[in-house]
Amino acid sequence: MSANYRPETICIQEGWKPAKGEPRVLPIYQSTTFKYENSDQMGKLFDLEEAGYFYTRLQNPTNDAVAAKITALEGGVAGMLTSSGQAANYYAIFNICEAGDHFICSSAVYGGTFNLFGTTMKKQGISCTFINPDASDEEIEAAFLPNTKALFAETISNPSLVVLDIERFAGIAHRHGVPLIIDNTFATPINCRPFAWGADIVTHSTTKYMDGHAMSVGGAIVDSGNFDWIAHRDKFPGLTTPDESYHGIVYAEKFGKLAYIQKATAQIMRDLGSIQSPHNAFLLNIGLETLHLRMPRHCENAEKVARYLQEHEKVAWVNYAGLENNKYYQLAQKYMPNGTCGVISFGLKGGRDVSVGFMDRLQLAAIVTHVADARTCVLHPASHTHRQMTDEQLIEAGVRPDLIRFSVGIENAEDIIADLEQALAAV
Repeated sequence: MSANYRPETICIQEGWKPAKGEPRVLPIYQSTTFKYENSDQMGKLFDLEEAGYFYTRLQNPTNDAVAAKITALEGGVAGMLTSSGQAANYYAIFNICEAGDHFICSSAVYGGTFNLFGTTMKKQGISCTFINPDASDEEIEAAFLPNTKALFAETISNPSLVVLDIERFAGIAHRHGVPLIIDNTFATPINCRPFAWGADIVTHSTTKYMDGHAMSVGGAIVDSGNFDWIAHRDKFPGLTTPDESYHGIVYAEKFGKLAYIQKATAQIMRDLGSIQSPHNAFLLNIGLETLHLRMPRHCENAEKVARYLQEHEKVAWVNYAGLENNKYYQLAQKYMPNGTCGVISFGLKGGRDVSVGFMDRLQLAAIVTHVADARTCVLHPASHTHRQMTDEQLIEAGVRPDLIRFSVGIENAEDIIADLEQALAAV
């Protein structure tokens, strides 16, 4: 694919490149296995001497075509699909951390990610220190330990909508010889490309805007190819020392810039198997073809809704980086000048109980666990996605008890506002 193609063209054209007589539309390779002519051909695949497919638990042609499209959108060198965004974040860290290692994460992240990193991975011997993304460089750097292997954050945090200073975080990570891993789910590469600001690895819950229709759960990891694993050989032995499960291959030496994704596929996916189904990847690709059309509409509608709520007498506060008085407005203008996302958060006067009562009166907007698809939906994180967190953890993650997460869809903005109006009138 031409490096000169813009995101709109990549959304349509990248990934699947049919040869003569092949389907124009990406097909679903709904097969667990793939045939070869002789044993030697198959052996070369297992030795990582040749590229190819032998079992869908590791790789599948449908998945790889969609991963290539996402990789091109992000401007990376290699990517892979996973069964969910949770799996993508887990793989992204576990690919370079093992028992006894440590990493640092912004406290303003999705509740499931917070629990995965702070509880589940802790049981595996991998510790995580959570830091305030708005803390000073000195405060963040104080969290680094000799065994720290990565710095992780979200471009736009879910649901607190903190806009990350990517360039600053990249500088901090690189001063300590570790990669910056960014979850770019809410912004998508249409609105922000973290690699351009120094990030090294990007993850996505493709379940959200990329799919766009709430049809298929999935995740993705993309590597920029810019982090020099060899230069930090002692810190990343999984990439720079022999892998005895593959006859002593040293990934960083054999695969160069492709090493990180190659290891994640050949080793982590092989052993854990959180592959995205080819059918889900097919549906994801359909969503990606209109991503460049949907994101501007999401942002346009969200700004209209945010401005309406900001002026309403029953609304206590509104958080949307597209508003000029927002704390993160300047950062949003720097990293996402064309818009952030379609998710806003707000609270009502009267606190938590009033906010919950308001949600129950909405008619167009549905109360669902999901976020960031074509339909307007709403959630109360303290009662739902972040329910497992203590009040202290909620505050640390920037989730107020009265916070309503409102995901603005691509319906007519006036209809969305009318729904808000009738629900507000009833509280």
